[in-house]
Amino acid sequence: MTVPSRPLPATIAAPVEHELVIRKSRFLTLVAPVRSADEADGVIAAARKRHWDARHHCSAQVTGLLGDRARSSDDGEPSGTAGVPMLEVLRRRELTDVVAVVTRWFGGIKLGAGGLVRAYSSAVSEALDLASPVDRRVLQQVRVTVSHADAGRFDNLLRDWTGRSGAVLGEPSYAASAEFVVWAPGDAVPGLQAEIAVLSAGAVAAVGTGVERVVDVPRGAGE
Repeated sequence: MTVPSRPLPATIAAPVEHELVIRKSRFLTLVAPVRSADEADGVIAAARKRHWDARHHCSAQVTGLLGDRARSSDDGEPSGTAGVPMLEVLRRRELTDVVAVVTRWFGGIKLGAGGLVRAYSSAVSEALDLASPVDRRVLQQVRVTVSHADAGRFDNLLRDWTGRSGAVLGEPSYAASAEFVVWAPGDAVPGLQAEIAVLSAGAVAAVGTGVERVVDVPRGAGE
């Protein structure tokens, strides 16, 4: 794959719901990670079906590895007072592959255009404050092959190392030998190679394959 050279937008780990009441109107926000615009549309449709009694189901979505696809809907609210402000929150948070749906039950008191903008923006922002962000990083593949007898020791080392290095440990494979695959930041690979060399007294090597890919890493990993 062609790996982007610029920093990538983040996403979120799991769906989050948050409720906000403003001047008797109830705003129920769902923010959810998605893999495509079609999946985002499905989340919106499901919210509309689940909360069929609500007056509005406003939405915003950003998708694509670089966050280059975006859509929003005011769903009956005055133009520009809901979908676009929601989308601006997603953009300010530098997120992609995420959809936000704000379902509103009207409480009988009109909020005005400015009040609606603030309400929909706050609804999405507060929901995202509760979400777990996931960073996307370009990582390099490193393979470590050991005997089955040594697999436990190296598994422990790799789990510890990836946890403090912003790296990700893939599923090991067990055939004639045990093989571990690590996806690591390029500047961290020499450190991994040094630790493997120490643990094995130079008998085992951590081999960089030259393969790169974009990997989702929980924010804070390696810090």
